[in-house]
Amino acid sequence: MLMAKQLHMRLLNKVLIPFALAGLAGAPGFAAEGVSVQAKNIRIEFDKNMHSRVVGLFGGQERVVGEFAPSEFLRVDGRDVTDFVLHGKQSRPVNDRLGSGTRTVLTGTAASLKKTVTVTVYDRFPRMAFFDVEYTNTGTADIAVSEWTNQHYLISAGSDTAPAFWSFESGSYEKRPDWTVPLKVGFKQENFLGMNASDYGGGTPVIDVWRRDVGIGVGHIEMTPKLVSLPVTQPGADFATVGVEFKHNATLKPGAELKTFRTFVEVHQGDYFRTLRDYREVMVAQGIHFDASPDSAFQPIWCAWGYGRKMKPAQLFGALPIVKKLGFTWVTLDDGWQTAQGDWFLNPQKYPNGDADMKALVDKIHAEGFKAQLWWAPLAADPGTELVKTHPDWLLLNADGSKQKISYWNSWYLCPAYQPVIEYHKAIVVKAMKEWGFDGLKLDGQHMNGAPPCFNPAHHHAYPEQSVEGMPMFFKALYDTAREIKPDALVEFCPCGDAYSFFTIPYFNMSVASDPESAYQVRTKGKSLKALQGDSVAYFSDHVDMYKDDFASAVGVGAVLGTNFVWPEGSADRKRGDLTPAREQNFEKWLRIYKEKMLSRGEYMGTLYDIGFDKPETHAIGKDGSMYYAFFAPDWNGKITLRGLTAGAYRVTDYENDKDLGTVHGPEATLDVPFTKHLLIEAKPE
Repeated sequence: MLMAKQLHMRLLNKVLIPFALAGLAGAPGFAAEGVSVQAKNIRIEFDKNMHSRVVGLFGGQERVVGEFAPSEFLRVDGRDVTDFVLHGKQSRPVNDRLGSGTRTVLTGTAASLKKTVTVTVYDRFPRMAFFDVEYTNTGTADIAVSEWTNQHYLISAGSDTAPAFWSFESGSYEKRPDWTVPLKVGFKQENFLGMNASDYGGGTPVIDVWRRDVGIGVGHIEMTPKLVSLPVTQPGADFATVGVEFKHNATLKPGAELKTFRTFVEVHQGDYFRTLRDYREVMVAQGIHFDASPDSAFQPIWCAWGYGRKMKPAQLFGALPIVKKLGFTWVTLDDGWQTAQGDWFLNPQKYPNGDADMKALVDKIHAEGFKAQLWWAPLAADPGTELVKTHPDWLLLNADGSKQKISYWNSWYLCPAYQPVIEYHKAIVVKAMKEWGFDGLKLDGQHMNGAPPCFNPAHHHAYPEQSVEGMPMFFKALYDTAREIKPDALVEFCPCGDAYSFFTIPYFNMSVASDPESAYQVRTKGKSLKALQGDSVAYFSDHVDMYKDDFASAVGVGAVLGTNFVWPEGSADRKRGDLTPAREQNFEKWLRIYKEKMLSRGEYMGTLYDIGFDKPETHAIGKDGSMYYAFFAPDWNGKITLRGLTAGAYRVTDYENDKDLGTVHGPEATLDVPFTKHLLIEAKPE
């Protein structure tokens, strides 16, 4: 088996080129030794070629993350320029919007390229280091650059345990993979934050890889989406790699400079939750704002989607008595009310009197004591619709002039950065919420998470990526319009399996498990989104019917409950989850538990347990002085650990089954409790 160092050298041999090495050993100011930049919990060490490695500093111990590697470099003429001879280091205090800290400037050269790496560490963010990298052409000839890479690090395996690494992956793919996965030899995921399918793209610009004792996260902190990749690989058993890459063809003229995006590296203990939370705090410090969800957002949701697109209003009305009996607050009118995607006119077969019929439907929902929510898929337009015929200039066009397809609906993209498109969609919000009376919107579709570059000449974009960067502002316009009409409006955002774009998260007040393919996805998406959006924003577990009525997974991570059951049995054209008597009894049980505990209003304690290495899988929530734990495993027979307690005695209860498990004492306690599938525990101070 190759050791990490051997694999590292093999990797370097592939990328070192004569351009980077020629004539540099005797360069003026040559640094025989490397330098380092250090904060409270992180140290970046640079060698004489400006390769670097990351060291974690925790509890008086140093944890070397991996071997030295070329961490910031350019691709020139198809090959990577990785070696820059270190010439100097200068440090000075800094105080800016991220707080007080130290800024260190390193310079190095490779033939006719000068590299300047500015590393800033802040007191407020002790686990992070922020990089501004700049390249200058010091020669007399043009340099053709096709790509830059920042924060490329090796992570060595810390032990012989399998898996050696877990990771958080932030790319969006049509197969809708898990966001939190164990790595294995041969693993490679590019995590390109542009379009990875015709209608799947976007994501949060952070990835993370961790081993049992230490982890590393990298990303960028620009304020708009960028078409970067954040590749994660495990080439061999002994190490994994991370990085931030940006492919962009550019000609660097003599004397010209190329600046990368501002990127960062974080070192941490435990899993990826801390990296995502720290990233969120950095972005808030830079001006991002999150509104707290209205109280109503934390109430359970029943959606009429169980009846499918052919649902008739009478079917919705017929289900309301059982919906009320079970304790749901929201009623959602889903896909099928419109004539077509893009032409958001009322279907005359269902609503022959037009607006009057829709207003009467909403009034009926309100009269029964519910709030009403309307499904909608903005930015999609079907071929042949009145919108496309009347406003073909609204479409997003590719570089070859073709229309960008939204495969799921066989629709086309509208450009989110074109003002007439924005105004058209704002008018739909006004109609839905002001004229029809809906209390909230369910925005739906994987195409909403990201957009491709737009080359439509009618839009007069300064550059094609304005559509990519404009997507969040499009949804801000809808969100602001809804809240101007109703300040407590619920705006739910469901990108159908995509890894959420962080840049859109501030412009809705309910995230969703988003078509989860398993209960594990409900739990891990919950952990991820609670790190990114905070506890004051509601997280909806989506329809429990999709993951086998596993209410425990939703309750255990503090998610809002929801369903699309149909009632009475057989009332839908196709079976999409009839509410049988047995299911009704189960729903009654879990709705009661949910409303009694309301863990969706608690504090998700994401740093207490490692989602990968701690067994069994554990989630913890603090609320009103008590701690709530959710344990998951197919079959467990052993000790479970209760972390996050204060000193003192706690009465422990299996609150699902109202079973007393005795008394324990903080700050950390263990219990020997076997369980199958899950165990939900409340620890209440005595």
